[in-house]
Amino acid sequence: MSEKNPPSPALPPQGGQGARIRDILREAAKQLTSTSESARADAEILLAHCLQKSRTWLMTWPEKRIEPEAEAAFQQLLTERIRGVPIAHLTGQREFWTLNLKVTPDTLIPRPETELLVETTLSLLPSPLEGEGLGVRGQRVSALDLGTGTGAIALSLASERPDLNITACDFSAAALAVATENAHSNHIHTVQFIQSDWFSNLSPQRFAVIVSNPPYIETNDPHLTQGDVRFEPLTALTAGQDGLDDIRHIVQTAPHWLTHGGWLLLEHGYNQGTAVTTLLQIAGFQQVRCLPDLAGNDRVSLGQWLAA
Repeated sequence: MSEKNPPSPALPPQGGQGARIRDILREAAKQLTSTSESARADAEILLAHCLQKSRTWLMTWPEKRIEPEAEAAFQQLLTERIRGVPIAHLTGQREFWTLNLKVTPDTLIPRPETELLVETTLSLLPSPLEGEGLGVRGQRVSALDLGTGTGAIALSLASERPDLNITACDFSAAALAVATENAHSNHIHTVQFIQSDWFSNLSPQRFAVIVSNPPYIETNDPHLTQGDVRFEPLTALTAGQDGLDDIRHIVQTAPHWLTHGGWLLLEHGYNQGTAVTTLLQIAGFQQVRCLPDLAGNDRVSLGQWLAA
């Protein structure tokens, strides 16, 4: 009796007459090496975007040939990336926390280090409906995200804690439109978006947590002419000669908006930890500390407000 034939491996989907995925990615990575620190990843993300596939799919079928139309679209994006246009602007999206967020030139591109701000905020919040120490027992805890941009921080908090009352504000109507769209696309309906220049247009209330990733780059910082920030709105990046103008305003004003025992958390530059913690201490915040990001750089400073 003859042996049964082993099952044949799954065949790749039929492809076009263009170049192979493997060859396209290899050549694109070479072209990107001089302009990107993540050349191979950039090439994979752009090709996956053009094909409406995942990067894993690309790795599974490296010999597949793609349609000439898709290859042409990829080459166009590749040219833009070589020019320095951010990946998030070319694909129109960026993953942050557990969310997929729309990104436009009207907003700051969410960055991985900002997830430390979300993680730390979640660790400080009381359990659902508890409220002790950060509000009134039995009432929903309120949080404020200042300068929300794409909504990354507010929506990440809401995705983990749907019991929160979250207000997110930004002075830019265009940014708020993006944030609102991101809320809908991620099926989050517990965040209230308000157009406001920091606290100026908020109704009188108190928050258990105020969190912000404000502009913190010095006006004349040479990094503004390098990398992705060249394509981002300056108003979301710069804050005076020392980069601390907006942080000073937030630190000085936040006590009027915090509950007794409430927390203020701020993202800042890698070399601003001492300056920001000093501002918090001078303003009267307690338990002031600075936390490093995964690269070991000062990134988030926080303090607790204990009303007299």
